[in-house]
Amino acid sequence: MKINKTKNQLFFKLLVLNVILFTNLNYAQTEGDTDWASWNTIGVEYKLNKKWSFGLEEQFRLKENFSETDEFFTELSADYELFNNFKLGAGIRYIRENDNVGKVQGYENHFRFQLDASYKHDINDFTIGYRLRYQNKNELGVSYDEGDYVNQNVRFKTSVDYNIKNWRLDPKFSAEIFNQFQEGEENGFNKYRLTFGTDYKIKNIGEVGVYYRFEKELNVDVPDTKNILGLSFIYKIK
Repeated sequence: MKINKTKNQLFFKLLVLNVILFTNLNYAQTEGDTDWASWNTIGVEYKLNKKWSFGLEEQFRLKENFSETDEFFTELSADYELFNNFKLGAGIRYIRENDNVGKVQGYENHFRFQLDASYKHDINDFTIGYRLRYQNKNELGVSYDEGDYVNQNVRFKTSVDYNIKNWRLDPKFSAEIFNQFQEGEENGFNKYRLTFGTDYKIKNIGEVGVYYRFEKELNVDVPDTKNILGLSFIYKIK
């Protein structure tokens, strides 16, 4: 048992080291813009029973090195556990997006919906998760003839959580890739995300989360990168 514990700790340290090296390598290769952003979330999660859970959250995002509002949105979601650790989910999001580029600027109204299938399992002190998501987003009040083409993505995410005994800030890592298909755009794999963070559970209240996220464009001549600092508080009702 002690040998397995040592192997788990070594594996996790190597994982963190690879994330750091991979991120630094991308910095060195980046030729496009690099931005620092902030994503802040407050939400409520309600577990109706063993099968159903619902969520409501508000998120506020900053861009351009924390100097400009990027967007803010309200999201309502639901998950259904089909069988042990396998869930189907759906969500809708109303977005106010700040367009501060080009001749026509201002806040735009967008609507997005998503469909999820996710599964997780334990391996020793690790929890491995997988999520496949389809999302569909378009601008409200703008017709197809006016150039509002639906932006669709299929996303695949893999996550690893490590349970450290007698420690309440268990580290978490995830990697996600996006495949876009939209009329009038170059389609295919267009960006990926790497996220490293942790959650702190508050008994009978919920949890506070903090994370660093690295995001980079794919299959473009001059890829932009984004460094995101995230903070969240989710109040849980059982």
